[in-house]
Amino acid sequence: MGPIVYVINPNASQAVTAAIDSAVAPLRGADGPGIVCLSLAEGPPGIQSQRDVDGVVMPMLRKAAELERDAGAFVIACFSDPGLHALREQSRHRVFGIAECGVLAALTLGQRFGVMAILPTSIPRHLRMFGAMGVLDRFAADLPIGLGVADLSDEDRTLNRMIEVGRALRATHGADVLVMGCAGMARYRAAVEQAVGLPVVEPTQAAVVMAVGHVRLSQATAP
Repeated sequence: MGPIVYVINPNASQAVTAAIDSAVAPLRGADGPGIVCLSLAEGPPGIQSQRDVDGVVMPMLRKAAELERDAGAFVIACFSDPGLHALREQSRHRVFGIAECGVLAALTLGQRFGVMAILPTSIPRHLRMFGAMGVLDRFAADLPIGLGVADLSDEDRTLNRMIEVGRALRATHGADVLVMGCAGMARYRAAVEQAVGLPVVEPTQAAVVMAVGHVRLSQATAP
């Protein structure tokens, strides 16, 4: 299998990790690298506040240190990118945050990106991140679907809310590409894209695409 792309879900939800694993399944190939998705046992059921974000950083860094030897790259599968820069300091491997990668992927698909957040409390964190990335001049809006991470398993309710918010981002705010603002939304990407009529970026897929590409290029150029 060679080097492994470790996709770390910093919450303890096995359902979210299973949805992430399904979302990245098309990116697996017989010639590698391997893609392993895992939950952080010490994490909360869902990351919904700044306190949650801050609280998972040290456990995530410890988990990544345990995986360092077999890793080819790390993906932090939370839209707040907790511990992104700390893990980049710690690891000798490439580290990708799904929020950063999701936005960067969206900028290749449209001029103005809109974000579907889970809760209103998520939005200030997102705005700080977009400001730090320097992308606010191409930012349309960030609107909440009003559901917590645990509620995303209610498929009909979640999909209806995501379609409603996606249409508002397009019609009212001028977004021409959408970014899912939570890894737990992964299973709904194709349905939202079809219903809203805009490209939809699932950020864990975007991050894993980048991670796999870097690992394969590194292997191809290794002496």
